[in-house]
Amino acid sequence: MAEIRPLQALRYDVDRVGSLGAVVAPPYDVIDDALRAQLAAKSAFNVVEIDLPRPQVGGSPEGDGSDPYLHARTLFERWRAEGVLVRDREPSLWVMTQQYTGPDGVTQMRHGFFCRVRVEEYGAGRIRPHERTHPGPKEDRLRLTRATRANLSPIFSLYDDPDGVAWAALEPATAGEPMATVVDADDTTHRLWQVADPEAIAAVTRELATRELLIADGHHRYETARVYAEERGGEGDHRYVLMFLCSLSDSGLTIFPTHRLLSELDEPKKLALRETLLRDFDVERIEADALQPTAAEPGIAFGYIDSFHQQAFRVTLKDQAIADAALPDKPDAYRRLDTAVLEAIVLRGALGMTEDDIAQMRGLAYSKSFDDALDAIKTSRHDAAFFMRPTPVDQVREVAETGESMPPKSTFFFPKIPTGMVFNTLD
Repeated sequence: MAEIRPLQALRYDVDRVGSLGAVVAPPYDVIDDALRAQLAAKSAFNVVEIDLPRPQVGGSPEGDGSDPYLHARTLFERWRAEGVLVRDREPSLWVMTQQYTGPDGVTQMRHGFFCRVRVEEYGAGRIRPHERTHPGPKEDRLRLTRATRANLSPIFSLYDDPDGVAWAALEPATAGEPMATVVDADDTTHRLWQVADPEAIAAVTRELATRELLIADGHHRYETARVYAEERGGEGDHRYVLMFLCSLSDSGLTIFPTHRLLSELDEPKKLALRETLLRDFDVERIEADALQPTAAEPGIAFGYIDSFHQQAFRVTLKDQAIADAALPDKPDAYRRLDTAVLEAIVLRGALGMTEDDIAQMRGLAYSKSFDDALDAIKTSRHDAAFFMRPTPVDQVREVAETGESMPPKSTFFFPKIPTGMVFNTLD
């Protein structure tokens, strides 16, 4: 079972920083150098200074200038000492709604709450992952956690609550004015409320006590929390990690696709790709605006286009037995996953990519935008593209329940959970 607890949140004093919108940021792993510079320019207190620290040219009061983690630690400590960050006296759950327009143009409202969750090994009835992780990001996040002794960026996880019992206990808080409202660069409106009522907290923790949690976003951060908890040993706040929880039945929970872009396709790879597609798939000419398959299309299907011919195709797996043979050691739910079949038959099979090639994105890139992916082919920025459809939430859960982790970028949960709304201290 998952152990849910309220937290004595560490949070920005809005009177000191001007507005919460000036200091929050997207998760660190979607921030490039240009976006980091934009965020840092908004406020000297923007969370990127500690969540995505950089060596300080010429040194600084926050360290000797060469160690980004030392910079994060000393700046974090200074903000706490000067009252830029303040800690609540009473444990609370923090409700957040996110009103957003997705890549499909539909406006939705997602509901959830921040809390602490006890760190455990993955397993049935406890916490499950759904995507593979890699060593590099985990080492970075571990060094930052050691330096700050805090969870800065929350993990986004899902729980099963078809009757909406947990949200029913929290929803009354949203009738009042939010404590903070943030509109981000994607025009998503995040509204935050504090819930300190012991009865509401008890109702939520009681309902989720028998529930399993599925990590939607933040696998590296969760595995870092496990390592950190074992390093510290014993009991204490370090045995818990900051999470944002959302019901699997929430009306605003949506998953969008991430398209695959291929490059470095020499003549032998082009030939192997062509032979594989003609051998294993039914290939049909389509218009470019129909490249993304719909959920209604049966079987395993992709949109395909390359920069050589500029012709769009729908490629549909001829027989499920082909996927079964390519993934003989995988469970049935995994063998019916679009991203897994593409990885096995095309990326590994036709193109000979290794797991390390895929992890390091050698000859492979991703795009969350249909228009961007198509433009990448039209302008020959990449050689070919496979257009994916969204992975349904139920399929994510089915694969996770088998104990398998999906290929990278199998899911795109939108919007992201901002960093900086609340922090969880581990000391």
